[in-house]
Amino acid sequence: MKKLLKITGITLLALIILSFGAFYTWSRFTYGPSEALKKQVNIEQVEHKNGVYAFETTKSDTGVILYPGAKVEPLAYAYIGDALMKKGYSVFIPEMPFSFAIFNTKKAQDIIKDHQAIKHWYIGGHSLGGTAAAMYAEENQSKLDGLFFLASYPASDDLKQAPFKVLSISGEKDGLATQEKIKQSKKQLPSQTVYHEIQGGNHAQFGMYGKQKGDRPADISALTQQKDIIQRMIEWLKPAKKLP
Repeated sequence: MKKLLKITGITLLALIILSFGAFYTWSRFTYGPSEALKKQVNIEQVEHKNGVYAFETTKSDTGVILYPGAKVEPLAYAYIGDALMKKGYSVFIPEMPFSFAIFNTKKAQDIIKDHQAIKHWYIGGHSLGGTAAAMYAEENQSKLDGLFFLASYPASDDLKQAPFKVLSISGEKDGLATQEKIKQSKKQLPSQTVYHEIQGGNHAQFGMYGKQKGDRPADISALTQQKDIIQRMIEWLKPAKKLP
């Protein structure tokens, strides 16, 4: 009996190790910044510290934290970060364990702690990153001014009474966060949530990293979709101010 238990234990351990190895290998095949993005932003000069890519303005009072989508590299959102920075916002895009924000939903906590001068915080993310950001927001409502979803939605109903602003931007042609899923998620969000559907937009073009498996082709360019996202975010965000 002991021998059988030992064999069973060794077999289970081997399966766990093999499964983790397969997951780790799969997670390393990430979506990186596209050539089109590199022509728009000099990503080599983006500040990178403590696992966070930062687009900081001088003495800004407003910070934006953007959690990347699953298996998407942070710099794939550099166009958004750079554009918002030029409008007076400090933007922080963190790296995540195995490129999955769901494994470190509280990463925002470290970013906020490291930037005490910033008094107004907005958090959100793309796809699974938005879901992870919502999990942080659920537990830290008093620390935030707003929550945004980029082709994303929450995993629970805990935000229905949230006191902060909420923005949901979706793509008409999205093959992953479909319009049907976005519609169903409305019952999980506050009544004051602002919704915007990008006509012709798809899932992958919420970043700039090329095509994504399971997505549908977009009817507009990635740059056009990015500009729409930025415009809607600026309209929704609190006007950025510089500290004295």
